Amino acid sequence: MKSMFTNPVLIKEFKLRFRAFKSFSGIMFYLLALSIFVFGFIFVLMDFNISGFISSEESVMLFSLLTYVQLALILFITPGMTAGSISSEREKQTLNILLTTAQSSFQIIFGKMSSSIVFLMLLLIAGLPIYSLVFLFGGVSPSQLIVIFAFLIVTMLAVGSIGVMFSTLLRKTIISMIATYGSMLVLTGVTAFFFLISMEMNRSGMTGVTSSPSIFAHFWGTINPIALMMTLIDPLMLDSFYEVTNIHFPIWAGYLIFYSLVTIVCLLIAVKRLRVNMKKVK
Repeated sequence: MKSMFTNPVLIKEFKLRFRAFKSFSGIMFYLLALSIFVFGFIFVLMDFNISGFISSEESVMLFSLLTYVQLALILFITPGMTAGSISSEREKQTLNILLTTAQSSFQIIFGKMSSSIVFLMLLLIAGLPIYSLVFLFGGVSPSQLIVIFAFLIVTMLAVGSIGVMFSTLLRKTIISMIATYGSMLVLTGVTAFFFLISMEMNRSGMTGVTSSPSIFAHFWGTINPIALMMTLIDPLMLDSFYEVTNIHFPIWAGYLIFYSLVTIVCLLIAVKRLRVNMKKVK
């Protein structure tokens, strides 16, 4: 365990990322944009409310919008930060030198992925003071915020592992990024489409009795990040999901199991294929 956090690859990636001015300027502009959005939202609500106060329902709405912004951040920025972790080294012709060191394949993959994940976690943590504004108006509990952040971290690890896997398998960074973004499209849009199709088939009686459990609909809804986000924010959405699918297996448990397996499998593939690909290059 100690070798994972002291390997030169991880230390080098940390230094390169956190010493760069663009990293902290990116955090500054992100927080600035988030602050403008939050305070603008608050001022608009106060202008439209006769009482001049923000209700708990409006506070929940603000919390939901912030949460979706964080989810969009993970789904769209993580692939760009991880999809070129290995392929960029290959394009710069420095991967051969990296593989001749005493570092194992796991340490290389772990170091490359961890630097991007830690930077994204820094973005999430830096936005906590802005998140805390919703506690001033009620409607959101600290435990709900912790659950949301745990969900974001699980999603971040899964997306990061997918990006590292494609970066290892594919030689070009642009192709790796396209494949990773395509995977995000499948996990968000395609699963939502399959969920609607499965529900319609179950409703029309094509899968048996109309009131029978819809296993496929439950599966597609469980692995969809947006669907789980909706159930975590609004408990009524969770009740509606169970009522529609007629299956009461916790959606968060299915999400955690599925994306934990995705993370493990993608990292294993990246570790196994890192040196195999180099043997084929002449």
